[in-house]
Amino acid sequence: MEPEIVFVPSAFKHRITEADIRNAYNTRIFARKLEGYDNKYGFIGFNRAGNPIEVFYNPIGEDTIKVFHAMDMRPGALAQLRD
Repeated sequence: MEPEIVFVPSAFKHRITEADIRNAYNTRIFARKLEGYDNKYGFIGFNRAGNPIEVFYNPIGEDTIKVFHAMDMRPGALAQLRD
């Protein structure tokens, strides 16, 4: 079952749209809890144009996530999620 995705304003700081974030969630190729944090997770998926984006979020319930960051994937994003 797909979680409900809620957004805070900072999720759109880098001009990534809600539709692109949802598409990235559905096409994610890598997801992981962020090292050193109790409740921060990230994933890499593809926007609607097929470009990779990084998305960071907090789970806020059993079936809900709160996205607080999204942007075009930086070279270090995959390394940050893999470490």
